[in-house]
Amino acid sequence: MNSLYDFIVEPLGDKYNNEIKINNKSLVLNSKIESFKFVNRHAIVKAIPLAFKTNIKIGDILIIHQNVFRTFYDSRGKKKKSRSFFKENLYFCALDQIYLYKNKNGWNSINNRCFIKPIVNKDTLVNDKEKSLVGILKYGNNVLEQLDINIGDLVGYTPNGEWEFLIDKERLYCMKSNDIVIKYEHKGNEEEYNPSWASSS
Repeated sequence: MNSLYDFIVEPLGDKYNNEIKINNKSLVLNSKIESFKFVNRHAIVKAIPLAFKTNIKIGDILIIHQNVFRTFYDSRGKKKKSRSFFKENLYFCALDQIYLYKNKNGWNSINNRCFIKPIVNKDTLVNDKEKSLVGILKYGNNVLEQLDINIGDLVGYTPNGEWEFLIDKERLYCMKSNDIVIKYEHKGNEEEYNPSWASSS
């Protein structure tokens, strides 16, 4: 069972992540299917495409686009499965819908994607706990490495290019390589910012 151009995947867990645990109790955050923020973005590879090769193997865990598993209501109010739905609990997933994959070597970015960890805003005159448009590179790629931008570097990025993901109980921003616009020198007092709800999920 292989697709020509797409990976075949199944959700890692439920199709939606609507609960977090606080002090051994479950808190329901969302009871509607319309919100893309609560769609599960973790998948397991069940089959790889025949038309091309990547480093992604059967059994690897993927971080994917929210629309792969997303359920929605059409204009008549009828509940519909995602266009990526294949059969049973299996879905098609295109290569450009994959942002990270995990194998025995840990998480790896794919193509021109990278992930940034936000840092604490230490400006006491600002209410935001998170420093805007600055973070630490968590998962890079070959393009950034050629520019001497490596994992752990402090970088600045353009607005509106980042997408929020929850990976291993850390809130990270996914973006493309060209969204990274500057590499800063570390001051030595940067602190990663992770909201309490992320580590509770």
